[in-house]
Amino acid sequence: MKIVETGLSGLYVLTPKIFKDSRGEFHEFFRETFNSEIGVAGGFVQENVSKSSKGVLRGLHYQVRKPQGKLVSCLSGEVWDVAVDLRPSSATFGQHFGISLNSETRQQLYIPEGFAHAFYTVSETALIHYKCTSYYDASDEGGVIYNDKELNIQWPDGETLLSDKDSALPPLSEAKLVLGDVWGDL
Repeated sequence: MKIVETGLSGLYVLTPKIFKDSRGEFHEFFRETFNSEIGVAGGFVQENVSKSSKGVLRGLHYQVRKPQGKLVSCLSGEVWDVAVDLRPSSATFGQHFGISLNSETRQQLYIPEGFAHAFYTVSETALIHYKCTSYYDASDEGGVIYNDKELNIQWPDGETLLSDKDSALPPLSEAKLVLGDVWGDL
């Protein structure tokens, strides 16, 4: 597995070596030593799977008081995956990184605590798998609107399908107040 930091501290792209022959293919998906290589102190405690149709955009999500690190991969199809640094003390606060995650390259994105996460489904359907460093808590949800002008994220062209909740998320300027109070040390 090749592990490369993206330029946003703690955010990594993991690229597996895929072994192919006439029978099919094999690659290593995860092993516990990755935790120390990418800085996951307590390991992963929850795994989630999300299936989405073309044009679905989920995010930008984070948890406020119980932030989650996430190891994200696309099991089938393709998504444009985005992580935004929301750590107030970070030199890259407000900057984002985007990558195509798909079932061909099998790359994974490790998103540390203190980042918001979103993805846009490029293919007809996509199946996303992510491991989390803390448990999901619906009462602790936070988010930033995907098309915030301050973030200036370039999403793929096409129809964008949002949940009511995601379409009502605030801009980063309103989220900063909450994040500064809670995430000062991240």
